[in-house]
Amino acid sequence: MNTTVTLNPGYFSQRSLADWGFALLALGGMLFALVNYQSAMDVYEKGILVAAWPAAVWLGWFWRPLRHLMLGVAALSLLAVNSYHGDLARAEQVFWLKYFLSSQSAILWMSMLFFISTAFYWAGMFIRGQGDTFEALGSRMAWAGVTLALVGTMVRWFESYLIGADIGHIPVSNLYEVFVLFCWLTTVFYLYFEAQYKTRALGAFVMLVVSAAVGFLLWYTLVREAHAIQPLVPALKSWWMKLHVPANFIGYGTFALAAMVAFAYLVQQQAAETRWHKLTPTWLLGAALCFVPIAFRQRGIAEAGGSYWVGYAAVSALIVAGILLGRKRIAERLPPLEVLDDVMYKSIAVGFAFFTIATVLGALWAAEAWGGYWSWDPKETWALIVWLNYAAWLHMRLMKGLRGTVAAWWALAGLAVTTFAFIGVNMFLSGLHSYGTL
Repeated sequence: MNTTVTLNPGYFSQRSLADWGFALLALGGMLFALVNYQSAMDVYEKGILVAAWPAAVWLGWFWRPLRHLMLGVAALSLLAVNSYHGDLARAEQVFWLKYFLSSQSAILWMSMLFFISTAFYWAGMFIRGQGDTFEALGSRMAWAGVTLALVGTMVRWFESYLIGADIGHIPVSNLYEVFVLFCWLTTVFYLYFEAQYKTRALGAFVMLVVSAAVGFLLWYTLVREAHAIQPLVPALKSWWMKLHVPANFIGYGTFALAAMVAFAYLVQQQAAETRWHKLTPTWLLGAALCFVPIAFRQRGIAEAGGSYWVGYAAVSALIVAGILLGRKRIAERLPPLEVLDDVMYKSIAVGFAFFTIATVLGALWAAEAWGGYWSWDPKETWALIVWLNYAAWLHMRLMKGLRGTVAAWWALAGLAVTTFAFIGVNMFLSGLHSYGTL
């Protein structure tokens, strides 16, 4: 009796010529950076750069759109860097630097593209017969916004070294920089789920939180001139920052994504509700959006009562009214509740894993900077509250089968906890992390 044994092909044997070509390009990029910028890196940073190569290759193999993103960002960033010729003043002299590729220009383009993306996604919800077309445009605008966000980040990193070798640092050190990080990370994770579940309808909800972050970023830029590159405070002059902050904001971004998916879940679930006072998710969103100008006014920030926040409140009111009036049409476009529940769970699971890593890294960093792993600083305390909240959510999901309405409400409430840990602590409390205050 003949038996045929079929072996599954190995992981590397499944790679195409294009996959190996991308790996070689990534290797070339890593070597280029190592040769040309090694004088600005210490041994730890060189180790991070070398380790980033297999990570980038795996990401490009895991999800093909990421390789196109990385190659596009690399090409545009190199064009910008080479256009400076070592002189920061050329940012106002060279056409494509001034209007497109300097860090501030690229980030402003990012902001506009994310707003346009949000508008297209919502147009897809309501324009009958053209929904798929508008949502596809929203997706493309989101990709373009991510590209410009990353180009702005890379060029800002280079610009900081043009100012001075002692000032140069990775741009994840203040509220302006981490808001850019939050915007593109949240969008990338959403775009992944969009591709995996083959539905673009969730973009209308997820891009709302990204647009809200962009709104704060623009205000912070105009009022505080936060885009100006500043020297690092002593506590931030550590290679731990390069690991801790990105891991932390993967957590923040995916938690925010899960919350907006949870909001979509509740809107779909209550689409047939005719009693307006029962539509609590939307009313709570309106209350939360209106709280922002009030919170800034209470902080005594003079600009909080100005025309910017009046406009913010007006746009918020229009969004809430649109969701209330068009909830049945929105529900028709949204995927089934089971899909929403699954996206919510996977987002929280990914976020919790990275937030746990970030918390451990933060403790190690604190031991190096302040001599202790934990000091019950307000930022640390609220980070622990965020961690416990999602640990409990996942425990109830995995051990007790938590699903549906309760899970969605819990995930939505988690956004309030996460937002306070992210920015509320900076507004209302002080401590060892006071370098991030408003």
